[in-house]
Amino acid sequence: MEYLDATYYDNSIRQWLIALAAVLLVTIGLGIVRHWVMARFGKLAARTGTTWDDLLIDFLRRTKGLFLLIVGLYAGTLFLALDERVRGLSRGVLFIAVIIQAGLWASTAIRFRLEDYRKRRLKDDPSGVMTMAAIGFIAQIVLWVIVLLLVLDNAGVEVTPLIASLGVGGIAVALAVQNILGDLFASLSIVLDKPFVIGDFLIINDFLGSVEYIGLKTTRLRSLSGEQIVFSNADLLSSRIRNYGRMFERRVVFSVGVTYGTPKEKLERIPRIIRELVEAQPKTRFDRSHFKEYGDSSLNFETVYYVLAPEYNTYMDIQQAINLGIYERFGAEGLDFAFPTRTLHIVQEETEEAGELAAPRPELPASAFRAPRP
Repeated sequence: MEYLDATYYDNSIRQWLIALAAVLLVTIGLGIVRHWVMARFGKLAARTGTTWDDLLIDFLRRTKGLFLLIVGLYAGTLFLALDERVRGLSRGVLFIAVIIQAGLWASTAIRFRLEDYRKRRLKDDPSGVMTMAAIGFIAQIVLWVIVLLLVLDNAGVEVTPLIASLGVGGIAVALAVQNILGDLFASLSIVLDKPFVIGDFLIINDFLGSVEYIGLKTTRLRSLSGEQIVFSNADLLSSRIRNYGRMFERRVVFSVGVTYGTPKEKLERIPRIIRELVEAQPKTRFDRSHFKEYGDSSLNFETVYYVLAPEYNTYMDIQQAINLGIYERFGAEGLDFAFPTRTLHIVQEETEEAGELAAPRPELPASAFRAPRP
């Protein structure tokens, strides 16, 4: 088998075959091990309550076949006599592949952590979920910037001048996309400051709805009538926002009027009647009820109480019960509800002599109204 000793590029055919066998063995072997571990632990990870085994499976899924091939090729070069420049190139390619694969694994870990946190805390802490999502987005950007710089540095590119040029170019890009950046920073402000979270009910100018989605550029509300309302984050933060999701209790003010001529004793009983009706309702705290003012056509009483729950339907149920109670009690007490009325007083003129009516004006003859003939 003398032909195996023939030399090509400073290596015999035997060495080339050994190197090829090493490439195939390492590449195929690593692929088999990856597939075996995924098949072995995939079903086990689905049955366990821990997360580390799920993360391991995700790591294996994100391990690229090209990376395994590069590792196999580098293993094959170890059996060859290569020029130092070629060997340095092979080490550089392997290093770049390792950096990129490590970036994929780190990105997988970040996404896995965010998804796990979202599943566990979405109902209890939606604002924390938004914060973690923003932090994860920033972490992904920082991660891949670092990976890019390491790859360029290993490829022989001067990183320091590149960073300086990117700084100057970044200013120009920032001026060109300042609206997008404004929405992006507004999104980070929403996430970190938490003026509202997903699920809060907001009133913004003439628009109202529940927060459905908070993105990097827009925030979306679902209105009461069903349509989706989209705000840019920058415009949203520059508006006056009324957040009913942060309401813990609701202050209620209402008035009721009775007719003029109601006896003083009955007027004094009205605040007590209303107080009894308010305190009879669950989830309420009575504040005050007073005879407030003399209206144009009614004697007005003002009442203030608190509903110890933020839900609007709860407030309306309580107010309805109070209104029905007032209607029933006022009817039993003989109190009349006021409505707009107008009284007209007619005064008859008298003469200077007491008790005498003004003398009638003398009647003119009918001829006085007759037009003269021409």
